[in-house]
Amino acid sequence: MKRWQIQFCSIAFPHPAPSRGSPSLRCLRVFSAFFMAKGFVAALVLVLPIVASAGPIVDRVVANVNGHVVLQSDWEEEVSFEAFEDGKDPSSFTEEERKAALDRLIDQELLREQVRPSQPAPADQVAARVAEVRKVQPNCSTDAGWRAALQRYGMTQSELEARLGNQIQLMKLVEDRLRPSIQIDQQAIESYYHDQLLPQLKKTGAQAKPLTEVYGRIKTLLAEKKLNELLTGWLANLRSEGHIFTSNPKSGDQNR
Repeated sequence: MKRWQIQFCSIAFPHPAPSRGSPSLRCLRVFSAFFMAKGFVAALVLVLPIVASAGPIVDRVVANVNGHVVLQSDWEEEVSFEAFEDGKDPSSFTEEERKAALDRLIDQELLREQVRPSQPAPADQVAARVAEVRKVQPNCSTDAGWRAALQRYGMTQSELEARLGNQIQLMKLVEDRLRPSIQIDQQAIESYYHDQLLPQLKKTGAQAKPLTEVYGRIKTLLAEKKLNELLTGWLANLRSEGHIFTSNPKSGDQNR
């Protein structure tokens, strides 16, 4: 995947941070973006027959991540899942957005090789994420409308819960590994307050609050940004050391 996401809560004042979907101050999704070139001669292009109840279906391998294959159907499911999370139509995804979804799948697999979950995600956290996704779906105030929305995107309730649970597990493991090394000092907080926050508040006409009132929120924000930087570097290293082959059926064969 071109962007791998971790969820963080935003703080209630403007700040430059990457986001996807609504621009409102909701939980941020922090992404890594990579196009790491590998010096391989040819890309992997395979076609595998998969037998389904409706008859044989050809499912193409679109990526190989250290021996683990990612199928065209995996890619399509990821696009549908991301579209569902954001309340979008999967067919509205541009080719660039589809490639980003594939990159996310690749990065997820790289991370799972390093930190495989041993415990399921807490049920209450999964339920909370399902509720968040449901809010962005139109006409889902009733159970019937919710079931219809799931069906439109080719998902069941249990499949959605499993995907969100895996997302929660992976994010927690990444945080547990990287966050202990993060240290935010007072000077960094004061610099952010004077150099970034106050100018932004002045520009928007919002009332500035004393540093003492926003100190904790700034510290949290800077820690999240640092965590994203560490994740970016970790994924870049995993990609540079790994064997990642991709074959994009729409854009021509590639290798990384």
